[in-house]
Amino acid sequence: MNKYSISKEAISDLEKISDYLAEVSISTGERFIQKFTDKCKNLVKFPNMGKNYHQIMPNLKGIVLDNYIIFYQVNLDEIEIIRVVNGYRNLESLFVNDDN
Repeated sequence: MNKYSISKEAISDLEKISDYLAEVSISTGERFIQKFTDKCKNLVKFPNMGKNYHQIMPNLKGIVLDNYIIFYQVNLDEIEIIRVVNGYRNLESLFVNDDN
């Protein structure tokens, strides 16, 4: 395994987080994105290091980054970043299918 992908929901999450942190300072937002990138590269090397969140969604894992959780799934040839959210949120509600 040598790559990762980021879902459109996770991209949206990152944009919101970056915008929020940039209000504190531009460098804070930039540092967060750099730490996120470093975490993702590390996940490619060690895909099973995250905590299991199978009670929320099958095969879901998460790893902490500051006050946020990077949710991901390990696929055959890549790590898929599903969401990046504040750890204090109602995590289960993030993965409810609106079609139900």
